[in-house]
Amino acid sequence: MSAAAPNELRAYAAVTAAYWVFMLSDGALRLLVLLHFNGLGFSPIQLAWLFLLYEVAGVITNLYAGWLAARFGLSITLYLGLGLQIVALAVLAQLDPAWSVAASVAFVMAVQGASGVAKDLAKMSSKSAVKVLAPAGEGVLFRWVAILTGSKNAVKGFGFFLGAALLALLGFKAAIWGMAAILAVILLAVMAFLPKGLPAGKRDAKISQIWSKDARINRLSLARMFLFGARDVWFVVGVPVYFQAVFSDGSADSRRAAFFLIGSFMAIWTIAYGAVQAFAPHILKAKGLPEATIAAKAMRWAGLLTPIPFALAALALTAAAPALWFTLALVAGLLLFGFVFAVNSSVHSYLILAFSKSDRVTMDVGFYYMANAAGRLLGTALSGISYQLGGLPLCLATAGVMAAASWISIRRLRAVI
Repeated sequence: MSAAAPNELRAYAAVTAAYWVFMLSDGALRLLVLLHFNGLGFSPIQLAWLFLLYEVAGVITNLYAGWLAARFGLSITLYLGLGLQIVALAVLAQLDPAWSVAASVAFVMAVQGASGVAKDLAKMSSKSAVKVLAPAGEGVLFRWVAILTGSKNAVKGFGFFLGAALLALLGFKAAIWGMAAILAVILLAVMAFLPKGLPAGKRDAKISQIWSKDARINRLSLARMFLFGARDVWFVVGVPVYFQAVFSDGSADSRRAAFFLIGSFMAIWTIAYGAVQAFAPHILKAKGLPEATIAAKAMRWAGLLTPIPFALAALALTAAAPALWFTLALVAGLLLFGFVFAVNSSVHSYLILAFSKSDRVTMDVGFYYMANAAGRLLGTALSGISYQLGGLPLCLATAGVMAAASWISIRRLRAVI
């Protein structure tokens, strides 16, 4: 096995640290916005609207971020992502409680859109850097991408708890300004200390090259879109709103308690999901296996995910009103969903880098995460709509349909690998 050079390790560590702090703020911001506006009486569909432009921005950003990185360099897109998130937080702090619901929704949608651009610039830069920096060796690429992705999600999970806690303890504006200040310090530190090792960009990179012509990447991207749609259908609006209805009676004290409980669950789920992602190479016993064998494992694990949300939807139908037994079953079922989902996600993150060519890795990764963002957009919209129309049962059943579509899509890799 080839060992990583010290400069490669320092660059990988710096990129990972920057991505950690960014995702900490991203997770905290999501819970801050969701719980704050749910507490103001926004409906499930209105809550979903708050995040829609965030996901739309992700689709567009990922499509073109790969070209930007190829043209101007990975470090530039990383700096842009961190800087834009700071600006978005500073603007969000200007929200006026006296504004109408329509004005508030439009304002937050616009700010979340900017935050979505920032997130995907940082994500594409970090994930592409792994392909560039990982030394050649048996299983090294899978381990490095699993560690980056898993640790990022664990940090984002802590961000969910942090966001809920800051909202309960400090209030909306103070929490926003605190996160902006921390990100500003991190941006300055990364700009000062990021070692060399990331590609500087090529002036001949053409924007027409962003579309992938590799059938493996296209089919994997389609599976990724439905996979993340299956998660966000329940994750964005449905389950948090259900839990707030269960845990809060409308009083100020119960709302604060509900913030902590919901934030804790979202944090635990995401931290556990990240831990499983990080250990996915060991779970799959993937060391030394060829790409085709790992892809076959991805197909089997996609099939394991599909029945879980359908089973939870059936349980939700039998519980006419919120009940302790169902809430406990829901928590257990969603943790199981998270375990299987994490293995699927980690394998996808490895396969996209394995399938990509080094000379166009940023474009292939950008195209793939464009599909990821499209799935989140679809899941976000369906989360609010399905919960509004059919409550938690329809929300979970919709997640099952999306998981089944992901399974069907990933099976189509058989014909091209």
